[in-house]
Formats: sequence, structure tokens, C-alpha cells
Amino acid sequence: MKNKSRILLYASFALGILCTVAILFFIDGYLAAYKKNVPEKFALYITPGMQYDSLIDTLTGKLKDIKSFKKAAGKEDLSGKIKPGRYLFNKGTSNKSIIRSIAKGWQTPFMLTLSGNIRSKERLSGILGKKMMYDSTDFIRYFNQSGTWEKYALKEETFISLFIPDTYEIYWTASPQEFTDRMKKEHNKFWNDERLKKAETLKMSPVEVSTLASIVCEESNYKPELSTIAGVYINRLKKGMKLDADPTVKYAVKDPSLRRILYKHLEADSPYNTYKNAGLPPGPITIPSVDGIDAVLNYKQHNYLYFCANANLDGTHKFATNLTDHNKNARAYQAAISRRRPPIPPNRRN
Repeated sequence: MKNKSRILLYASFALGILCTVAILFFIDGYLAAYKKNVPEKFALYITPGMQYDSLIDTLTGKLKDIKSFKKAAGKEDLSGKIKPGRYLFNKGTSNKSIIRSIAKGWQTPFMLTLSGNIRSKERLSGILGKKMMYDSTDFIRYFNQSGTWEKYALKEETFISLFIPDTYEIYWTASPQEFTDRMKKEHNKFWNDERLKKAETLKMSPVEVSTLASIVCEESNYKPELSTIAGVYINRLKKGMKLDADPTVKYAVKDPSLRRILYKHLEADSPYNTYKNAGLPPGPITIPSVDGIDAVLNYKQHNYLYFCANANLDGTHKFATNLTDHNKNARAYQAAISRRRPPIPPNRRN
């Protein structure tokens, strides 16, 4: 009887130890999981195929206690559940919240800004390749496919009219197709009934408006002048005059850095050379700004047919209704340039 009692006592004692160990183990795991482990806000970027050890290396130094994270991650079997993405963790985030976000792919979108006059889909691809998970080569490969243009009812020459410069909330992992699909939705939102009605009044399609806006944006960075410059070109189109737009010549000769347009440049054999071809070029020469597009849609009505850089060299322009006044303005500008630089060779335009 005594032996039986002793056995029961030992069994109870052993069970008590096991329960205590289990409770301590649970408490230890609970504390590790819910430990607030982020000292300062940071963004974690996980690329496809990142291994667990690389993840730990990346997090080391960003977390207060990497050991507690590893303990919590081990209990959740995180090594087999890592999802690529951009994850933003705020100060005080727990290990469990970090692990769940990574395991379930709960990314944090970021604000992608497209600004300035982006001159080609190659340049756009370069910008996206630096800011998003996919490389620039992935984007340009998708942008250069004829099936891509056709999907959005566009051509190679008009494809960049799809993109509207703005700031967008987007996921870092968005593929070239996902990104472009998103831009199509934003394009449709931008071209609302009001803008479409104004384009219709101009007898232009949205692509044609974007094409003219791209020229206007290349002519000036001075926002208050954009609608006036747009009015000059619209006046020329209405009269059947050639646009004679220098930015289209730079595009035709593939040199946007040209500071002087020579007579030889005017002879460039290209559909984009508006000194040789009437009407608009085949498509935009840049991705125009929203200000540029709206400047065309809300162009200033006037009688100007010409403009040139102002002789005070402040970046503004002088406008004229006739060639005589325009040539006078042009000579004043050239005289101002000559005072600042060596004389211009005689084969250059006035």
C-alpha cells in the first residue's frame, strides 16, 4: 500500500513538473510572440526567393531582440511561408504582427510619384525599375510588346499617352502588367466627361490632346504661359499652318539636349519633324504633365501665331501675331544671347 502511495506521489510530482514546464514554455512563447520588438519605424523589402537566413540577417539590427523574433518565427514555421513585398513596421510592432504580415503577404503600399516630362517609355521603365521590385528591363520588355499596345487600344507611337503623371498608392511588387492595368484605370478616371467634352470641342482625341500637350510642355517650364503657348499651336492648326515646333525636331533627331536648332536639323526626315510635316506628330514626344494637358484643353484664346524666348532671358516668351514682330523679338533674343556667349556661326538659325 505504501509503495502504491509512493508511486502515485511520484507520478503527481512528475505531472506537476510537466505542467509547470508546459506553462513556462507557453508563457515564454507567448512573451516572444507579443514582444514589442520594433524600436523605430522601418520598411522591410523581401524579394522573391529570399531565404529565412537572409531575412534574419536583414532584420538583425532593426529589431530590439532578434532572438525573441527567431523563437516566435520558429513556432509559426515562418521559414516556409515568406512572401515577397514591401512591409512597413511602426515603432512598437510585435513579433507576431511582423510574422503574420510576412507569412500572409500583408504588404504596405507606397506612394509612387511620376513627375516631369518623361521623354520615352525607356525612361519611364528606368524610373519604375529603381522604385519597384521588377527591373527596368522587365518593364520595357512589356511596354515594347505589340500585344501590350493593342490591349489598351493604342499604337507604339501613342502608348505613352496612357500614363498620367501623378502620385499613386501602389504595391512595390506590382508586375509590369499590373502596373499598366492600374495606369489604364487612372487614365480613364482622369479623362472624365468634362475633359472629354473639351477635347471634343477641339475636335481632338485624348491622344491628340496629349500629343500637343507634350510639345507645349517641352516649350516652357513656366506654368502661367502654357495655355498661351497651347493657343498659338491651336491657332496654327486651325489655319492649316505647320506647327514648326523645335521640340519635335529635337525628338526627330533623337537629341533632346540640343541648345540650337540648325538648318540641317530642320531637314530631318521624320514624321515627327513638324517643320516638314503638317499637323500633329504621330504621338506624344514626352509624357506630358497634367498642367500641360489642361493647358491645351483650356487654351487661351488670342490671335498669336508666333513666340520666341524673351530677350530678358528669364525663361518666359514674347508672343506675336505676325512674322514681322516675331522676327523683331527673335533678333532681340539673339542679341541678348550674343552678349552672353560667343557669336553664333552663320549656318545657325535666327
